[in-house]
Order: sequence, then structure tokens, then C-alpha cells
Amino acid sequence: MTRQVGDHVVERLREWGVEQVFGYPGDGINGLVAAFGRAGGSPSFIQARHEEMAALQATGYAKFSGKVGVCIATSGPGAIHLLNGLYDAKLDHVPVVAIVGQTARSAMGGSYQQEVDLHALFKDVASEYLVEVNVPSQLPNALDRAFRTAAARRAPTAVIIPADVQEEPYEPPSHDFKQVPSSSPVLPATPAVRPPHSEIEHAAEILNAGSRVAILIGQGARGAAEEVTRVAELTGAGVAKALLGKDVLSDELPYVTGAIGLLGSRPSYELMRDCDTLLIVGSNFPYTQFMPDFGQARAVQIDIDGSLIGMRYPTEVNLIGDAKSTLSELIPLLRAKPDRAWRLEVEQNVVRWWQTVERQSMLGAEPVNPMRVVWELSQRIPDNAIVSADSGSSTNWYARCLRMRGDIRGSLSGTLATMGAAVPYAIGAKFAHPDRPAIALVGDGAMQMNGLAELLTVARYRDRWSDPRLIVCVFHNNDLNQVTWELRAMGGAPKFEESQALPDVSYADIARSAGLTALSVDRPEDVGPAWDTALAADGPVLLDMRTDPEVPPIPPHATWDQLRATAEAVLRGDSGGWHLIAQGVKTKAQEMFPARDA
Repeated sequence: MTRQVGDHVVERLREWGVEQVFGYPGDGINGLVAAFGRAGGSPSFIQARHEEMAALQATGYAKFSGKVGVCIATSGPGAIHLLNGLYDAKLDHVPVVAIVGQTARSAMGGSYQQEVDLHALFKDVASEYLVEVNVPSQLPNALDRAFRTAAARRAPTAVIIPADVQEEPYEPPSHDFKQVPSSSPVLPATPAVRPPHSEIEHAAEILNAGSRVAILIGQGARGAAEEVTRVAELTGAGVAKALLGKDVLSDELPYVTGAIGLLGSRPSYELMRDCDTLLIVGSNFPYTQFMPDFGQARAVQIDIDGSLIGMRYPTEVNLIGDAKSTLSELIPLLRAKPDRAWRLEVEQNVVRWWQTVERQSMLGAEPVNPMRVVWELSQRIPDNAIVSADSGSSTNWYARCLRMRGDIRGSLSGTLATMGAAVPYAIGAKFAHPDRPAIALVGDGAMQMNGLAELLTVARYRDRWSDPRLIVCVFHNNDLNQVTWELRAMGGAPKFEESQALPDVSYADIARSAGLTALSVDRPEDVGPAWDTALAADGPVLLDMRTDPEVPPIPPHATWDQLRATAEAVLRGDSGGWHLIAQGVKTKAQEMFPARDA
């Protein structure tokens, strides 16, 4: 049989080490789908329920594997559906290759069915590399360059292949004019990038001069955890974490203050409020108001991407380099600080904070306190678990209540903050690490948006995972809760039932109908045992947690204006009424207790 372009694409994916491609079929990629069939399952075609979910699964796979994720979709509507997941990859700097079909070349420009200008559609999201394959000899270079660019730039790329090209006989590029060959499908080792030594010396001078040093880390510090720890020990610094860097350092380290920002911890707020020196490593945390006041702290930033450096805080030294190599060269220049008063203060704040979170989590609610859901998980989560969090009020509890330790990994849609990422991320994580348990923390709004359908994907592929545990925990409060609280706290507007209230449904019953084990929890004392059952299960489990929507995601540094606006919302007829005020007062009061001896 003649080897077609589609066969070459699938073969080349295999040569790139791709084990699965997340996608959804359509006649714009029939030639490619047929080639997957002829290839005998290598790489696997993983069928999502929607192309957006395929792109998010590829993004989750890439985040948790460190490899390039691959998704595929047909022309027109399929391609359009990919966009949200690809933008998630773009904004969080994740390598993903999208392979997209297009109408046959003979029909282009004729307003043909499902014909969309894919170059216009993808020119922003795939701005690093976007190509249309119009003759077979453009391959393998077009596909190879998409992989190399995605990995090098940490960004999504897109390869458009018209339907008729997919079924043409494959002809490799010849050694002729206007032919572009390619080389072995292997990503080169990432080179160590270091800034000039003189700049590192300047950074060391600033850090040595400071008496109250703070470190802020993001996902760019993930390969440099040991070095960050050493810098913190030498300088006596506390370490705050941007949310995408939550899993970089263990929360069991006494000087790690946890998340920063609106979803952050009080010790992180205090760390930034009181420091006189700031070291930012691998973070593009955008909310300047949660960093030291301008002029308060001398600052140094380390980032591999020079285009993102020095734009969040007035930094005195900008070190363009990878975190591990740069910190390794910086460490010998640092002097250990004999005065540990600042470090002791940071550690005391951390102890007090975790005690506060525990008390807040154990407060009564109607029916279950959502903080307790994550707190109970935190007490028993396996050291090799992978956690994905969705966008919504549940993100607050992931950020504040889950203590990272061991080899626990965690992520979310950090910059795009799209709803509906947690379940596809967890599916991607299971294909990246089939031997590790995955846990998705999902609000009921995101679950209704797209998570329910992906339960079918979980059920379909569970047998491919050596450890089949994938736990979907639904925060069931019948409210689009994060926006409800934003309306209250930012505008003094009462909850608008028409936009905020969700239809009630049993997520447990739906999961069972998909063939999964499911538990419904509506009593606080059953939360811990439910996690025990799910973590001991021999397959995927959905936990339907009936949580109280009026437990407030109060920032530990809530302003008077935010509290006043919330009170005004109640006075204007908020349906949560005085119950939300009572929950807020109880929750905030827990911060007033003195710390217990650790």
C-alpha cells in the first residue's frame, strides 16, 4: 500500500516519542485518523469529549510530564474549539503542538463547508510557529520545527494539514533548490544559561546587604528547589510561592510561607510587607499590590525569559538565565547571616498560619465547610499524588489549605484562569504518570461546564493506568461562588440569583451512570473517611461534597473597603443574608488566637 502523508505524520510522532495524541475526529482529519488506525495504536489516539478538553489534556500532560503535549482536531469548529486550551498553554508557557485539519486545497477560498481562515484564527495563540502543509515534501520539517519551537519557546505551535494533502503519497524533500530537509527528531539538551558574573556579584551584594530578605518563587524555579533552599538558608529568607510554583518547595519547610496574593497566606503577606530585600526566581506574578511597596525593598530577579524580567517590581539587578545555573553561581558569593531574628519571625508566622487554617477548616458550616474538604485531604494525600485545581472558589482552598510535601505535584490554569481545566488536567496527568494517583479539585460550575462529560473519558481509559486512582472532588454548593463573592466584596452588589445560582444535580449519580464509583458527603465527620475510601479504591472515584457557599474566601489581608462592600451587599438583600456574615466573622476570628507550641 502506498505510504500516505498521514502515515508519515503518525510515524514521525512516534519517532518524536509521542505516546498519545489527545483529540476528536472529524472529516477534516480523516486521512490522519485512518493513519492512526493503520499504525496499530502507537501513538494512541485519546478521544476527548470535546476539542477544548483535548487541548487542556495535552496542556496538563505537558505540565506534569515535562514533555511536549500533542492535540489534534478537524477544520472549522474543531479548530475553533482548541483555542481555549491552547491559550492556557500559551499564557502558562507550556509546550503543546496542535495538528489541525483544513478543507481540501481545491475548495479553499470558495466559502466551503467548515472552511475557516486558520491562519487568522491561530496567528496569536501559535505566534511562535504556525505553518500550513501544502505539499508532502514540507514534511517532516514542518512537524519537526513545531516540536522544536514548542519545546524551545515553551509555547503552543500549530501545523495545519489540508484534508487532501493527508491522503497524498508521501515524498520526502529532495536535495534541491527550495526544498527544506530535517534532521533526527530529538530535542537538544537545554543549555545552561548564566548571566555575566559581574551581574551575579552585584546581586550577591544586594542580598548580603539586606537584613530582612524575602524570596518569591514561581514555576520557573521548579528545577532549582535545592538551590532555592540553600539561598534561603544562607540569607535567612522566607519563601513565598506564586500559585504556579506551589509545588516547587515543600510546605513542611518552616520558612515557606505558602501562596501569595488574593488567594495567598497571611505569612506571605507579612513577608512582603516587612522585607527590605526581595529575590524573585522564575515568577511572573502579576499583582504588584501584594509585593513590597515601591522603594521599600531592593530587588533582584532571575528569569530565563528576558522579555518578562523587571516588569512586576522595580528590580535593581535583572539576571537572565536558568534558575539552577544562576543560583549555583550566586550561592558561593552569599554570606550566612548570623542574626536569625527575621527568620525566627517568619517561622513563627508560618506556624501560627497553619494553626489558623486548621481552626478555620474545622468550623461548622451548612452542611460542610469547603476548607475542611481540602484540609482533610492534606492530612492523608500520598506523597506522589498529582493535584489539579480548577478556577473558582475551590482554588482558594487549594491555595491555602493543601500542604505540599514529598513529590506531590500540583497545577491549575494559572494565567488564563479558565474554568474547566482540572478534570482534563488530571486525565493528562494520568497519561504522563499512569503509576501515580491524580486528584482534581473542581467547583460545581466547572463540573457542569465540561467536567461531567469528561467522566466518560476517565471511565474509558482507566484500564490503561497501572494505578487507576483518579479522584474528582466536586465542591457542590449550587453557586458560581467566586464571582458571587467578587460581586459582594468588590462592588457591594448582592448575589444575583439569575446569573449565580446553578441547577442542582447529583454529581455522584451521574458518575455512577458513567461507570465510576461515587460517594456523596453532606456531614463534616464523613469528609475524612470519604477521602480514605477514595484513596484506597482500585479505580476512579467521584466525591460529591455538599459545601456551604457562604464560607468566605476572605484574604488574610482583606481591606476595610472589601469588608464594607460585603456588608453593603447583605443590606441590599443578598440571599446569603446574615449566614454569610456569621461565617465571615467566625472565620476571621480564628486569626486572632495566639499560636500554640508547635
